[in-house]
Amino acid sequence: MSGAEGVDETDIVEELWTVRDFIRWGASRFNEAGLCFGHGTDNAVDEALELVLYGLHLAPGLPSELMHARLTRAERRAAMALIERRIRERLPAAYLTHRAWFAGLEFYVDERVLVPRSPIAELIEGAFQPWLRADVHRILDIGTGSGCIAIASAYAFPKAEVDAVDVSPDALAVARINIEHHELGARVRALQSDLFANLGERRYELIVSNPPYVSRAEMEELPEEYRHEPALGLAAGEDGLDVVVRLLAAAPDHLTPDGVLIVEVGDSEQALIARFPAIPFLWLDFAKGGGGVFLLENSVLVRHRDAFNASR
Repeated sequence: MSGAEGVDETDIVEELWTVRDFIRWGASRFNEAGLCFGHGTDNAVDEALELVLYGLHLAPGLPSELMHARLTRAERRAAMALIERRIRERLPAAYLTHRAWFAGLEFYVDERVLVPRSPIAELIEGAFQPWLRADVHRILDIGTGSGCIAIASAYAFPKAEVDAVDVSPDALAVARINIEHHELGARVRALQSDLFANLGERRYELIVSNPPYVSRAEMEELPEEYRHEPALGLAAGEDGLDVVVRLLAAAPDHLTPDGVLIVEVGDSEQALIARFPAIPFLWLDFAKGGGGVFLLENSVLVRHRDAFNASR
């Protein structure tokens, strides 16, 4: 197998017995192969843990005493097959298991959508406090992908209607799978739209977005794991701001007077600050790590509308 040439698979299966054995072995092989992480895990051990548990039909949070449980031959081969595919195909674990977690919720994912990993999850879990009132009625998620932000927001605000918008029909098909799984069809609707194009005059107390924001240079340097994700959800022009600037210019027409816009721009943060040095972006801090997320109140967006339009 890749990363372990010259090693007979039968010998490996005979030598590895427990859940812990396979996690340790898988992590070692991942490090040996120089894999890249960042799609729900950030290290080889957690990546191996996710794949081994999935191969055993077990959920995360396995009791520690079961880590010493011995696997059947069929189970050992299933775990090894997943580890081998992770190395050979450089597929993120979430695309092998078709499951990912966001804000404590499980989501179906495949290569039609990005793997959920935004720090915005932390904001949702805190109900976007202290920036939003508790009685939020309308939320818009732009670039919804798997629907994770929209669905998690619906849980956080039980009285709210949430529009989950994406330009990609393929992404919306995945979002609808997750909306149905979470039984939120009455409150979360998936809509095809290029930003606000198909939303009419509907206004929202909160617009939240994790849009494409990867620059041209960064796209060329992405590790192989990221190249399995849809480029439509990543690439955003020369400086990574093509979509964000359009979003900033149009948002005032779709926010309530006291509405709030929250957007993730990742590593394009400095490019955004350089383009709009006079805009008082509020850059949010995260206890769980991450960054590159700003907040603007509608009043600020309205005041600087001309600057945003001029930069489109």
